[in-house]
Amino acid sequence: MTKPWHGVLVATALPLREDLTVDFDRYAEHVAWLAEQGCQGVTPNGSLGEYQTLTPEERARVVTTAIAAAPAGFTVMPGVAAYGAAESRRWAEQAAEAGAAAVMLLPPNAYRADERAVLAHYREVARAGLPIVAYNNPIDTKVDLVPELLAALYHEGLIVGVKEFTGDVRRSYRIAELAPGLDVLCGADDVTLELGISGSPGWVAGYPNAFPKATVELWRAVTAHDLDRALPLYRLLHPLLRWDSRTEFVQAIKLSMDIAGRYGGPCRQPRVPLTGEHEKIVRQATEKALAEGLS
Repeated sequence: MTKPWHGVLVATALPLREDLTVDFDRYAEHVAWLAEQGCQGVTPNGSLGEYQTLTPEERARVVTTAIAAAPAGFTVMPGVAAYGAAESRRWAEQAAEAGAAAVMLLPPNAYRADERAVLAHYREVARAGLPIVAYNNPIDTKVDLVPELLAALYHEGLIVGVKEFTGDVRRSYRIAELAPGLDVLCGADDVTLELGISGSPGWVAGYPNAFPKATVELWRAVTAHDLDRALPLYRLLHPLLRWDSRTEFVQAIKLSMDIAGRYGGPCRQPRVPLTGEHEKIVRQATEKALAEGLS
C-alpha cells in the first residue's frame, strides 16, 4: 500500500493578486490541475507557499481550500511550522480536522535548538495524532536533523519520514542504516536523481508548479532506475531545478509558472522581485525547456 507521503508531492506556490491578497479560487484550480497532470499530492503552507507572511485566517483557509480541491486519493500534507511547539501542534490539529493525511514539520526555528528541544518539539506536535514528516532545512533553520537525531525521532514513533533538504546525498544511506523504515524524501529539486536512485520513495518538489508532467516523468524514470530516460531530462531541467535551492526560489518558480502559462504572480515582502540578471537566467532556462516540449 502506497503511503500518502510517497510520490511527487508539490510544495505549492500561493497565487497572490497584484494587491497581494490571496486568490483562493485560483489556488483551488491549481491544486486540481496538479492532480490532473499526474502529481500525487501537495504540501501547502511551506516556504514556497509563503506561509510566514500569512495571517492565521489565510493559513487555515489555504489548507481547507487544498483539501476541498483535492480529488480522491490525492494527498494534502500541510506544513505546520511555527516558532513554538504549541502553535505547531494547533496547526497540526487544524490539518487533522480539515482531513489532511499527514503534516510536514520543521524543527524549532526561533533559535538554534539543541537535541532535547527538538525531541520535545516533535513530541508535542505528535499529540495531534497525524503522521509527521520531518523537514530538515538547516540552511534556513540553523537546526540540523542529523541522521542520529532522525533515528531517535523515528524510534520513538514521532516521525514517519523526513524531507531532506541539505543537498548531502550521502545522508540517505546513513539514515537507512540507523533508522530502517524511515522514508527519506527528496527535499531539494536539484538532487532528485541522486536521492531517487538511492531509494527515496517521494519527492516534495517545487518545479512541478510550472512543469508537472516533465517532473513526474523524471521521477518515474529515476525511481525505475531508467537512466537512459532520466539523465537527458534531468540535464535539461537542472538549470531550473537548482533554483529550488537558491534564496530566490519562490520568485524564480513563480516566474517560470508565468512563462509556462500558469499564474505565478507576485510575492509578499520580505521577498522582492528578481534582479534583471536573475530574471534573464530563469526566463532563458524556462523558455528552453518549453521549446523542448516540456510541460
